[in-house]
Amino acid sequence: MRFMMIVKATTDSEAGVLPSPELLEAMQRYNEELARAGVMLGGDGLYPSSSAIRISYPEPGGKPKVVDGPFTEAKEMIAGYTLIEVKSREEAIEWALRMPDPHGYGQGQIELRQVFEMEDLTDNPEAIAKDNALRQQLEEQRKA
Repeated sequence: MRFMMIVKATTDSEAGVLPSPELLEAMQRYNEELARAGVMLGGDGLYPSSSAIRISYPEPGGKPKVVDGPFTEAKEMIAGYTLIEVKSREEAIEWALRMPDPHGYGQGQIELRQVFEMEDLTDNPEAIAKDNALRQQLEEQRKA
């Protein structure tokens, strides 16, 4: 089971306030722990929405619309993510609870979301096989 730990943005992260050296060190220790346990698939912090681009589809079948940031409502933005693969929902929660306060000022909030697997979306063997082949190709490219 894969889960994404979504670090919610705050007014500070949207203002471009960088993490303190102490917080960076705590996050590095946490990420190293995830890696040693073999559950971390990836993770990164994100620039504020002032440098973001939003693409929306306002009309069914219509042309996509491109809008440059910044965007409002920091609480609806994300400031980073960590992608993990674990055996259960409970294990994902345990790992999320161990993450340091991602902003270090008591404003941190993490949203934990399970990632769909192709088998959750369809029972079509051809679609599942194509998805597995694509994942294998991506894994090989990453190793190269």
